[in-house]
Amino acid sequence: MWWFRRKGPSGFSYSSTAEEVTEGIDGSGLTAIVTGASSGIGTETTRVLALRGVHVVMGVRNMEAGKGVKEAIAKEIPAAKIDAMELDLSSMASVRKFASEFNSSHLPLNLLINNAGIMATPFMLSKDNIELQFATNHIGHFLLTNLLLDTMKKTSAKMKKEGRIVNVSSMAHKYTYREGIRFDKINDQAG
Repeated sequence: MWWFRRKGPSGFSYSSTAEEVTEGIDGSGLTAIVTGASSGIGTETTRVLALRGVHVVMGVRNMEAGKGVKEAIAKEIPAAKIDAMELDLSSMASVRKFASEFNSSHLPLNLLINNAGIMATPFMLSKDNIELQFATNHIGHFLLTNLLLDTMKKTSAKMKKEGRIVNVSSMAHKYTYREGIRFDKINDQAG
């Protein structure tokens, strides 16, 4: 498929890697939070940010998996600055605890990468009685962002460098109900 390799205005293509896109960037002095960092895109994002000198805080539901990823990255990149903190985005109490602990650490926050997500799970309600997928993919990240926004603003003002919030999405979002999200049926198993 030749068109996937054709470069766009940015100089990158569909097949460009994170390492290619960040080549030559020095992220020393920056701090990022990456949710869902114990697998997939979150792991690769954490690895490449650490490769570029960014201090990465991994927000992970499974601390054992997070520890394994942290160790694997540290083995590859000995100078990597990575922390793993427990974060279950389906639980608003867990989101509040994570944000409180992060804010109490007095670390700066330059990048918030809302990557974690679940998909096509059987119908379940979260501990907060919100449909699990909606709670995890949307409500949890919305709350997390709001709880960390002041820290990002303070970091930006102090460093005189704009922060970034990145919300990772999925092609599956193209396939929705004709009328959009059925907010009145979020917790309805038939909805």
